[in-house]
Amino acid sequence: MGSEKRRLQPRKEPRQVRAELTRQRILTAAAHVFAEHGYAAGTTNRIAERAGVSIGSLYQYYPNKDAILAELVTRHLDAGAAAMSRRRSGALPESLEEIVRLFVRTSIENHLGDPHLLRVMMEQPPLSAELLQKVARLQQADIEYIRKLFETHPEVRVADTMTAARVAVSAIEFIVHPLIAEPYPIDATRLENELVAMLTRYLRG
Repeated sequence: MGSEKRRLQPRKEPRQVRAELTRQRILTAAAHVFAEHGYAAGTTNRIAERAGVSIGSLYQYYPNKDAILAELVTRHLDAGAAAMSRRRSGALPESLEEIVRLFVRTSIENHLGDPHLLRVMMEQPPLSAELLQKVARLQQADIEYIRKLFETHPEVRVADTMTAARVAVSAIEFIVHPLIAEPYPIDATRLENELVAMLTRYLRG
């Protein structure tokens, strides 16, 4: 476990603005390269060329492409968790449909920002046990929060609110991913409306 974790960690933490910009260029280039060539063929040489840095410079930040992917996924997960946290801390609409819309829209907006990464993640490349555990923790937190909402909302008619919460969270995640990902993205507004209608009808019985 220790060796795996070291293999996926960035080599150094940039302390200067220039170094952070270089790191961001590498991450952005990697997302494009992985999306265009696939994860298997998305070599560090291609990433360095796309980022406009030498391969030696790339290796100063990341030991291999697995570590680059790990950071891309981590940043994506953290952004989604932060967006969900902001939604939870604010006042929720009264109607069930608008509550569902709020969380569907949050998910879509989070994924719209990086369709390239979505395509890579859909290939199911190797992720570390640590990342997989993080995904599971975030998903479980979402499920528990949604379950409590369903238990107290008067419009929810399903008897098993835990299963309903799991269905809702999974449906949003697994429908949004492939339909937002390039190369054939769906119109975000249409996707939102259809997904909200589907989940609302299900929850109202």
